[in-house]
Amino acid sequence: MSQETLEKLAKAVMDGDEEAAKKAAQEALDAKLNPVEAIKSGFAKGMDVVGKKFHNFEVFLPEVILAADAMKAGIDVLRPHMSAEFLAEASKGKVVIGTVFGDIHDIGKNLVGVMLEAGGFEVHDLGTDCPSTKFVEKAKEIKADIIAMSSLMVTSMYYQKDVLDYLKDTGTRDKHWIMVGGGPVTPEWTKEIGADGYGKFSDDAVEVAKTLMEKGTEIVRPVIKE
Repeated sequence: MSQETLEKLAKAVMDGDEEAAKKAAQEALDAKLNPVEAIKSGFAKGMDVVGKKFHNFEVFLPEVILAADAMKAGIDVLRPHMSAEFLAEASKGKVVIGTVFGDIHDIGKNLVGVMLEAGGFEVHDLGTDCPSTKFVEKAKEIKADIIAMSSLMVTSMYYQKDVLDYLKDTGTRDKHWIMVGGGPVTPEWTKEIGADGYGKFSDDAVEVAKTLMEKGTEIVRPVIKE
């Protein structure tokens, strides 16, 4: 019964079906399945399939968004039955994401946010045109593990460095991993400003974020996927 339920959980995500995800989540609870196991071996498995298909251009952004929405709907059913310890175990980490000051482009940033959520991260989206202080203050407020900054303009990407400088000035640089991305951003720029991770494509972000989190408290810069 448990395996059949896990398969239903995964399929609901792969189909992008919120109602099916909620129904399968309730079925998992009725079967006394551990909610964390339902997420890891059910919803997450389905999301992994969608992520791989996206990487191989077999599905596109709308399908990824539907899958992520289905997973979130199912998790909402499971959440009241999960202890704080279970919730912490289920989360890969907290991410503050936004487009830097002077830049209002958000398509790439939104896609990265969706992919990170689908990968199990708790994502707090600040939107666009974000002052450096906004990134730092939000990261401090929620005790974020990662600050992720997007820039689609050469003239605005220097504010990625501004955020890093602000963190250094406030003595909080080593409290957060820093990821950068966007059209003009390169591995060389990432190294130059001292950021920890870079990804050319949206699904790179999940891989880089997971790699950073696996390092724990040890700061080793930068982790770059070229």
